[in-house]
Amino acid sequence: EDFLTLIFKAMMKDALNSSHPVSSAVQSSEQIEEMFDALSYIKGASLLLMLKHYLTKDVFQAGIEVYLHNHNYGTAHSDDLWDSMNEITNGTLDVKKMMKTWIVHKGFPLVTVVRKGKIISVQQEKFLYRVEPENWTSDASYLWHIPLTYITNKCNFTHCTNAYLLDQKSGM
Repeated sequence: EDFLTLIFKAMMKDALNSSHPVSSAVQSSEQIEEMFDALSYIKGASLLLMLKHYLTKDVFQAGIEVYLHNHNYGTAHSDDLWDSMNEITNGTLDVKKMMKTWIVHKGFPLVTVVRKGKIISVQQEKFLYRVEPENWTSDASYLWHIPLTYITNKCNFTHCTNAYLLDQKSGM
């Protein structure tokens, strides 16, 4: 419950145009301090949970083990974790490409799902809670790679979760 409360508070901040990405280039010590705030930590934790759910617990765990082994007693860069995950997925998913869309964009997407008969369509756009004129920038180019999971009525709800990666503005 406490974690969910923290997530929702962070999402409220991240839904403002004055938000900041989880990862960005910094030029000064003030910018470094701004990056290490609750929003970055909570959003980062949420993104790792999303990735764990999408990859499955075992694949995620194996990626973490590769990452820790490769960087044991050394330094690491922001892409190193994603590279370790790519190593485990054997090229079936470009984890780095997917996760970059989450850490370099501020905010998060709103996914709209529309069903017309047997056809399901999904569309993404940046969610903004409130537009702040002094901080407004056009985010029309924002595109996230959103892992979606779903269950159909042909399932017994135990072993039939399907996955779809929405990596365009809309899809079916």
